[in-house]
This record gives sequence, structure tokens and C-alpha cells, in this order.
Amino acid sequence: MIPSILPTYNRAPLAFIKGEGSWLIEADGRRFLDLGAGIAVNVLGHANPDLTAALSEQAGQLWHTSNLYHIPQQTALADKLVEATFADTVFFTNSGTEAAELAIKMARKYWYEKGQPERVKIIACEGSFHGRSAGGIAAAGSEKMTKGFGPLLPGFVHVPFADIDAIAAQMDDTTAAVMIEPVLGEGGIIPIPDADLKALREHCDEHGVLLILDEVQCGVGRTGKLFAHQWAGITPDIMMVAKGIGGGFPLGAVLATENAASGMGAGTHGSTYGGNPLACAVGNAVMDIVANDEFLAEVNRKSGLFRQKLEGLITGHPDIFESVRGSGLMLGIKCKVANMDVVNAGYDNDLLTVPAADNVVRILPPLNITDTEINDAVARLDAAASQVSKGLKL
Repeated sequence: MIPSILPTYNRAPLAFIKGEGSWLIEADGRRFLDLGAGIAVNVLGHANPDLTAALSEQAGQLWHTSNLYHIPQQTALADKLVEATFADTVFFTNSGTEAAELAIKMARKYWYEKGQPERVKIIACEGSFHGRSAGGIAAAGSEKMTKGFGPLLPGFVHVPFADIDAIAAQMDDTTAAVMIEPVLGEGGIIPIPDADLKALREHCDEHGVLLILDEVQCGVGRTGKLFAHQWAGITPDIMMVAKGIGGGFPLGAVLATENAASGMGAGTHGSTYGGNPLACAVGNAVMDIVANDEFLAEVNRKSGLFRQKLEGLITGHPDIFESVRGSGLMLGIKCKVANMDVVNAGYDNDLLTVPAADNVVRILPPLNITDTEINDAVARLDAAASQVSKGLKL
């Protein structure tokens, strides 16, 4: 008999009733150090007092009106994002998946309004993840994402991840945009080198192609800058944001230049819940904290400490680990054993990590994790690795 919850998730045997900072707590009081942060969502940890206060204050005033009316909290958050980024305009969604849908629509509508309706092709990368909607799975293209869900939304071509020459070779008079993650997330925590991002921006400019960056997982301070592309000194035309922007409350956004958004007039897109007062109250509180040079400097310091300790961990367990990679507090440990063996051993040691493709274990802690918690996390990873190693020898 099918359960009351559609069985689409392969869940860990854990259930949490409370969160405190970098910790999640089960009903029996068992405390887990959380290096997943809801898959890079809880950027300020669990039950953060600033976010709790913002949500509680707004909840006592107004929850929802729909986008039939002006929403002051939405305007305030849009203004902050425009001030802090390349963007001239923002559309709010509930998730990264919805942001991907709009990014695709925006790029194609741009060329339609320019009198070039044949420009519908979007170049995407193998191993990418852009959500599980019809548009998102077509953009990803992998059999794992698309099998059984055809016919797929047409117009996507796929090249090896971050192969800039292959991307450039696909550009022609039918190309609308390139859609890419600056740091591959689900695909295995692989950053695009700054020089390659700069070259990609140059190719897009040369061919008049829009550049869409998917910063759903790597954005909002995760890499040590507010957005990952800022390390390369480039700007996209359209950017997808979600996860961290709401600090745990469902919120996403599409940021765009005035030019890229020029085809999107009244009635071309909409959302009943997107950017409602509750979500934007929390989003404003997140931005007030994360979009701060001192906060981001701390993310960079902590990421250096964490990475250094992880390098030592890998040296100490050459039978279990191969390498560490990533950017900021978006780190991945490439495993020599099955990554789920490490994740499961972490559970036994009251530690939460997240698996990814390419046999990687993701390390995505709250951005305000403490130095003491970083030391604790590495000690628990060390114990987990020893447990896996002992199992190999039995």
C-alpha cells in the first residue's frame, strides 16, 4: 500500500523536532552537528534569533495578500538585491525550481521581442541540476533526471561541464542563452575557474548570447562573496537565486539586467505566493546580515580553517578519501569508498552531511558555524572515516 506521503524520497532514518544554530535535535534529545544546513539553505543556522524575530513580527501583522497589490517588504528586499548586485530588477519565487522556469522564459522572450523568435536554443552542461520541473530536467538532460518524463521541453543542448570551448562551439544564430552553475552543486562541488568564467562572459558578449547563472546553491554568501560569480569579476544577464536567501523560509528570486528583462511585461509571468510578506521579511533579515563585508570576511576565514583541517583529515585516511574541493563553505570530499558509507557513518557519529554525484560528500554548514564546531565536525568525520576503514578490514 502506498504511504500517505508520496514515496519519492530515500530518507535517512532520522527525524528532528528542534534546531539550535548548527545543531539538529531528535525527540530523544540526540544532537547532530549539521553540515548540510537543509542543503545549503539554513545559512544562519536553525532558529536564528534575528530571523525568528523578523518572521514573528511579520506574522503578527500580515501573512499574504498576493501580487495583486504592492508588498512593501518585497520592494525593500528587491532594492537591497539591486543595490548589492549587477541586477536592475528582481522577480520573487518560492524556490529555485521556479526561478529556473522564469530564467528560461525570460531568455526566450527577450529574443522574441527583439524580432528573432528562432533564438530559442539554451546551452547547458552535463551533470548540472536546475530543479525538477519540466524545464529544469530538460536543462539538466541526464537520464537520471529525464527518464520516463518525455517528451522533454525542446531547445536544450548539452556540453561537458565548464568546457568553455565546447560551449562557444555551440553558439550560433539560434542560441538564446547559456545556463550554468558557477559551482556545480548536486553534480559534485566543482567550481568553474575564474579565468573560464571570464572567457565564457566574453564568448557570450561576442555572440550576443545571454548568460544565465544558477546560483541557487552557491549564492548568498556560500563561497565567501555574496554571489560566486563575483570572484571572477564578471556579471550575468540573468541569475537564479533561492535556498540561502530565505534562511530556511521558502524564497527564491530571478535577478536580471533591464536589457535581459525587457521582454517581460505585465501578464508574462506571475506567482500567487512569490515574494509574500512573510518570505520577504525573512529575506530582508538574511540580507542585512549576510551582505556585510565583515560577515563575508568571517566566512572566508572559517572556510580556510575548515579546508585546512579537511586536508589533514584526507591525509590521515588515504584509504577513504581522495581530495577536498569547492569554494568557501561549499566544500566537497571526494571519496575512494562509496560516499554513502561515509554519510551513514556520520549518522552513527551524530554528524549530518549530504551526498553528491562523482562520489562526493558535501560539506554545507551554516555560514555562522563556530571554530569550535568546525573542530568538532572534523573530529566526527575522522571517527566516521575510522569506522568505515574498520569495516573494510573485517
